[in-house]
Amino acid sequence: MAAFDPNGVGVKGTLFGLPYDSENADIIVIPMPWDATVSYNSGTIDGPAAILEASSQIDYEIPGITAPWKTKVAMLEIPGMWHTKGIQLRMKAQAYIDWLEKGSPEEEKEDMLARRDEVNKQCAQLMTYVRQESEYWQNKGKKTILLGGDHSTPLGHMQAITEKHGEIGILQIDAHADLRKAYEGFTYSHASIMHNVMDKCAISRLVQVGVRDYCEEEFERIEASGLKMKTFFDQHLKEDQFGGITWQEQCDEIIEVLPEKVYLSLDIDGLRPEFCPSTGTPVPGGMDTDQLFYLLKKLKGSGKEVVGADLVEVAPGHSEWDANVGARVLWRIVQLLN
Repeated sequence: MAAFDPNGVGVKGTLFGLPYDSENADIIVIPMPWDATVSYNSGTIDGPAAILEASSQIDYEIPGITAPWKTKVAMLEIPGMWHTKGIQLRMKAQAYIDWLEKGSPEEEKEDMLARRDEVNKQCAQLMTYVRQESEYWQNKGKKTILLGGDHSTPLGHMQAITEKHGEIGILQIDAHADLRKAYEGFTYSHASIMHNVMDKCAISRLVQVGVRDYCEEEFERIEASGLKMKTFFDQHLKEDQFGGITWQEQCDEIIEVLPEKVYLSLDIDGLRPEFCPSTGTPVPGGMDTDQLFYLLKKLKGSGKEVVGADLVEVAPGHSEWDANVGARVLWRIVQLLN
């Protein structure tokens, strides 16, 4: 540490080029390269590797934070087994999705349902792996961040968090509600993460911000949830801003409805598409990075305890832009947990 120069060239090989490892770090980033059930563009399987590569290029300073480079954070080795398995299952899942989109021809039904069932079985095993990995590091006194991969990947992480902390609230920043039940027949679909979390974890409240692409089933569940869910739809946020309500006032309202213990689930597509053009399912609208960072700053200063987080759906695409943005978003999440 004495030889580390925070003003020097970023050295590749560790997250943000920092001189920490899993044993001496306080915050552990768990990479999960997986996008087997993605329903539009693939590529988020390579998000963790792309973010790691881009992370050494950032400068550390953040206004209002003293020496953020002293934050002890490290990323685990990317599990090659799950990357390989994810690629294999993605091909099977895509064949099944193509069959659905062709109208589900009866002569292919037996084979396609077998493919679907295999994907569901392997996804369940992945959730168990993520939960056990998260529990291991949390039991060592570490805070953990799950780095996807698609938005299906954090379920086991959230299970571990709630087993440790009891009931928590979730702050979900996302273009999608992700409340579909077994979307396209996949129990652990990226479009079902919040449905699964609400069913399998001790969640006192789900607060969604930026949602702008959702179906009738999801809207009806939100409407019927009472105080269990609060959704700040992107359209409503923008209309209120057009009428004179400030983002500061809206952030205060968002944070006010969160409980004292908060988990952040951040899908990069909650941002405007120019910040994440290669993400799995980009949607017009959303917030910019300055708005996101301001919301995280307000949450940090609120006194609420942020017990864990995930960053998902970053896909490298054909340039370094998505990973560049993703690395900077991850750096702000790290400071939120510090």
